[in-house]
Order: sequence, then structure tokens, then C-alpha cells
Amino acid sequence: MNRKFPAHRRPGRRAAVAAGLVLAVGLGVSTTVSAQASVDAPAKASTAAPQSVSGTPGQAVTRIADFYGAYIDAKGDYTDPDGTLATALRKHYLTPDFTERLEAWEKKNSADGVPRAQNIPGRWTVTDNGPVGNGHEVIVTLTFGSGETTQKPKLYVLLERYNRIADIETTSAR
Repeated sequence: MNRKFPAHRRPGRRAAVAAGLVLAVGLGVSTTVSAQASVDAPAKASTAAPQSVSGTPGQAVTRIADFYGAYIDAKGDYTDPDGTLATALRKHYLTPDFTERLEAWEKKNSADGVPRAQNIPGRWTVTDNGPVGNGHEVIVTLTFGSGETTQKPKLYVLLERYNRIADIETTSAR
């Protein structure tokens, strides 16, 4: 007889050990299932189509979306706003005449003329509004705040035929 494993075992103890083993295995299985469920959850989320943005250089909506996205990124980085980049973007995207008018508006209103506000929006949407005269009008909807304090002003941005912004207004030129 092996001294480590006596032939005579107490049935109560064996039942308790078996119950403990079943419980441990049961917990292990449920932990495995939970772990698998948490691993599977992102896989299910990733099966959705990824977000994409597309456009072409000559397209008015793309041009305005590019400008507002880059401008808001440059000005909205609260830890390190890039005024130099914002100025360069204005020079690249705005007509010289409109730049002068915009600067006069900003001085008069003590606000940034691109979003027509003192702060930078958290989100924006750009929508085609069609041709206007020799240019093209695009609606930019800005989202400021959240919850009950959300404000969504619309700006009407006029792009001249040479793909430069000739005006930003709060009413349509149509």
C-alpha cells in the first residue's frame, strides 16, 4: 500500500474535493467564456465597414472640408495650437480680398472669422449647396458644446472658380 494514497478515504472529504474541483473547473470555464466574449466583441465591431473620406482636388466640398479640418486641427489643439499653420492655411485657401475683409470682421467682432466664433468647434459637416454665379457654395455646419448646450450654426462658404474661398457668411448667397 502506498502511504501517500491510503486505500481508505473518507467519502465526505472526497465529495468536498470533487465539488471544489467542479467549482474550480466551472469558474475556469466561465472565465474562459468571459475572456472569449471580450475578445470576440472587438472582432464583431471590426466587421463593420471602416469609416472613409474621399474627394478630389477640384471638388468644392472636398476643398472646403480639407480647409476646415486642417484649420480646426491647427487652432483646436489646446495644448499646442499652431497659429503659424492657421495663418498659412488662410493664405493658401482664401482670396487676398476676402482675407482683408475677414480680418476687418475679426477685429470688429473679437472672434475668429473662419468659424465665426470665439472658440473652435468639436465637429463639422460640409455639404454641397451648388453653383452660385461664377463660384460654388458649400454649407459648413459646426458643432459647439454637447448635450443641452449644443449649438450648430451654419456657414455658407463661397468658393471661387479658382478653388479659393471668396466669402464666409451666415446666410446663403442663393
